[in-house]
Amino acid sequence: MTSLDRKTRGRTAHQRLQALDVYLLHSERELLTRDEGEWARAVFVDLGFGEHPWTTLESARAFREVHPRLPVVGVELEPQRVEAARAHADALTDFREGGFDLPLRPGENVRLIRAMNLLRGYRPEEVPGIHDKVGASLLEGGLLIEGSTDTPGAVLVAHLLRRVPEGLSREALLFHTDFSRGFAPVLFRDWLPRDFRRRVKPGEPIHAFFADWTEAWREAREAGHTEPPEAFRHSVLRLASQVAGISTDAWLLDEGYLLWKPPGGVFR
Repeated sequence: MTSLDRKTRGRTAHQRLQALDVYLLHSERELLTRDEGEWARAVFVDLGFGEHPWTTLESARAFREVHPRLPVVGVELEPQRVEAARAHADALTDFREGGFDLPLRPGENVRLIRAMNLLRGYRPEEVPGIHDKVGASLLEGGLLIEGSTDTPGAVLVAHLLRRVPEGLSREALLFHTDFSRGFAPVLFRDWLPRDFRRRVKPGEPIHAFFADWTEAWREAREAGHTEPPEAFRHSVLRLASQVAGISTDAWLLDEGYLLWKPPGGVFR
C-alpha cells in the first residue's frame, strides 16, 4: 500500500461496466487476444473491484469469449473483500490484496488495467502520478482505462492511456451513454475523470469541448433530430467537423460512444 492508496466505498452493481467491456471487445480485440511471446500469459487487471467482484467476473466471461485462456486478476485494498472474492477464483481468475503498486507475480505481464470509480476523492494534481504508477506495469501497447460511471453504468467517461516507448500516452477520452437518462452533453460533466471535473470553465480545453458539443447538439435538435440516439449521432457528426480527433465510426455512434483522440494526446 502506498501513501496514495485510499479505501473506497466499493459500491458495486452488476453490469455497471458492461458498456466498457462492449467497447473493448469491439475496439481493442487485438489487445485482448494477442498471445505471442510475452503476451501469451499477459493478464487483465481489474483494480479496485469493490465490495463484490461482480464486474471482474463479468469482464472475465466477456473477454474469454474471444480469448478463452485470458488470465484475470482482481485487486482490492481491503483484505475482507479479497477473501470474500476468492470464493469465485479459479485457474484463470485470481483475487489479490493491493493498490496502485499492483500485486503482480514475478514475470507476470499486464495487457489491460481497468481502474474505474477509484479517483473521485483524489486531488486533480495527484491523478497524473497515479496514472504513471499504475500504467508502469503495462506491456508496450497495453492500455490503462481510468474514469467514472454513474451507479447503474448508464453514463461513463474514461481516460484511455496507452503504454508507448516513451511512457504512458494520454491517447483518448471515451464517453458513453445508454440513453436511459436521455441525452445532452451536460449529462457527462459530473462523470468526467477526476482531473477534469473542476475544469469545465472558460479558458480550459475541456470547457471549449463541451461548449462546441452543446452547440452541435442544439443544431442537431433544431434540424429535427430530437430523439436521444439521433441527437447524439448527429451532434457528434457536427462536432467532428469542428474538433479534430472525433471518431465518426458508425458502430460507435450507433452504440452511444464518443471517442476523442486529440492530436498530440489528451491535454493535461
